[in-house]
Amino acid sequence: MPNITLPDGSVKKYNQVVSIADVAKDIGEGLARAALAGKIQDQLVDLSYEIAEDTNLSIITSKSPESLDVIRHSTAHLLAQAVKTIFPDVQVTIGPVIEDGFYYDFSYKRPFTPEDLAQIEKKMNELAKQNLEINRKVMQRQAAIDYFESIGEKYKSEIISSIPEGEEVSLYEQGDFTDLCRGPHVPSTGKLKVFKLMKLAGAYWRGDSKNEMLQRIYGTAWNNKDELKDYLKRLEEAEKRDHRKLGKLLDLFHMQDTSPGMVFWHAKGWSIWLEIENYLRQKSLDYGYDEIKTPTVLDKELWKSSGHWDNYHENMFTTASENREYAVKPMNCPGHVQIFNNSLHSYRDLPLRLAEFGSCHRNEPSGALHGLLRVRGFTQDDAHIFCTEEQIKSEVKDFSKMLYEVYSAFGFDNVLVMLSTRPEKRVGTDDIWEKAELALEDALKETGIEYTLQEGEGAFYGPKIEYSLKDSLGRIWQCGTIQLDFNLPERLGAEYISEDNSRKNPVMLHRAIVGSMERFIGILIEHYAGFMPLWLSPVQAIVLNIADAHSDYAKEVTESLRQNNIRCNSDLRNEKITYKIREHSIQRVPYILVVGDREKETSQVSVRNQKGEDLGSMSLDALLKNLNKEISDKS
Repeated sequence: MPNITLPDGSVKKYNQVVSIADVAKDIGEGLARAALAGKIQDQLVDLSYEIAEDTNLSIITSKSPESLDVIRHSTAHLLAQAVKTIFPDVQVTIGPVIEDGFYYDFSYKRPFTPEDLAQIEKKMNELAKQNLEINRKVMQRQAAIDYFESIGEKYKSEIISSIPEGEEVSLYEQGDFTDLCRGPHVPSTGKLKVFKLMKLAGAYWRGDSKNEMLQRIYGTAWNNKDELKDYLKRLEEAEKRDHRKLGKLLDLFHMQDTSPGMVFWHAKGWSIWLEIENYLRQKSLDYGYDEIKTPTVLDKELWKSSGHWDNYHENMFTTASENREYAVKPMNCPGHVQIFNNSLHSYRDLPLRLAEFGSCHRNEPSGALHGLLRVRGFTQDDAHIFCTEEQIKSEVKDFSKMLYEVYSAFGFDNVLVMLSTRPEKRVGTDDIWEKAELALEDALKETGIEYTLQEGEGAFYGPKIEYSLKDSLGRIWQCGTIQLDFNLPERLGAEYISEDNSRKNPVMLHRAIVGSMERFIGILIEHYAGFMPLWLSPVQAIVLNIADAHSDYAKEVTESLRQNNIRCNSDLRNEKITYKIREHSIQRVPYILVVGDREKETSQVSVRNQKGEDLGSMSLDALLKNLNKEISDKS
């Protein structure tokens, strides 16, 4: 009978099958009251789960990192129960956990309103206080289909119908509400105490625009009120930092319906772009990349050869000319292979590193577009490294070093790294995969980079490393990646002459640091709340005169700074100096330089920084020294 090993190494021995709830009770009444679920060999399960064999067990409580997923999953069901209670004609569809919360999609004859949302949340609280027991039961597939059809839930029946015949499905009951779910769930609704419904949205059934539009209710759930309060504060701060609002306020860019999902860059926004591009360009040159440029429109046959046409054509913009079909490139890889293929390469030529600020277009659904963060037209800081198997590790190490230098320059020092290994469906031999995965793993270890392993999450053509940034609000943004590709070079006939004079396909490393330039600028705007570091600021300094008598000196200061490559403007309007200072502070100008009688007489400027601090008066030479140091340090 089972011997159960607990996280502290102690062992509980039983002479019969035992539930996780009983184990928790044996350990202590306090743990039994706090228990939400269990974890058996890294798999989350209900407290009712019965253990019959030796295993490792963790009891999940609100202090466990896994607790929020269980709580949010259960709260999604509580939402569905409340909606069904108030609106019996509603049909429920799916309700997964998402980052910081959950949602549930419903089919109903009329749109839900904010008043409905308040009523639903009130009912959820009532159901939670009833402390309804949540029970899991198993049904045969066909019996479950019949059950949901009998209660008029056609969407649930459709979901179950997609499950292979003969399989069992699990259902969860709480009060008079039954839902299809794999679980796990908390043992009773009384465990769900801190939640809030956030907003309404539309969503197509199964994400297909050809299907019915459903109504999505978003919610969030937490372990305690302090966590919810902190989350709402973060949301409030995120709202203030929304790059779309700041883009308008700071005159950086705009978007309009005449070109959905594509950006109209204004002069100030384009200034930020150019600084980033020039920095990345120089960094690539320093690390031995050759910058290239490939066509935006390529023949359909190339996309067929690469495999993109069969797997991605619904997301590609297409055109035709003189009886030939073309596609606007959604990615740069096939074009880079064409440049490699244009010359005969020896093993001595490798690694060959080709970089491009590649303009790509993808036909994203209109409902998914979101400012700079999700667009149809974008530019990637893309590069491809053609190398031998033996060179993989050194190339990955150099790339990681380069990536961390870039992220640090932009103010991101908290980087999360994930290594994704071979999926079930893949190309290439196990021997090559073994070498590739080991090369990536060794590269990370030898550079001292901590990483999380994602088994089976690699691309079908090779393993990959993903690099994610944590911003000032604690949000995670996946930006950088390096992916090994055994497939595309072979498909497109890329070869080099090896040491034994045989022809071999090179390994192709796809790599990007910031990813989409548009998205990265959106991230930066929100990370800094528009207060860009000096080296990125569109206007680095503004000169303000106190009175008309100081206008000529203000112009001299402005011109002098411009001649020393400082992006500087002047504001000579006949307005109060306090008004002008406030206006340019709102515009996030890093340095405000005020000139009056004293400054004119002493050939100095009075300096205020972005924080509103008065730095006193200083000469232009001293100011330039300080500005140039801050720019070069990228501080």
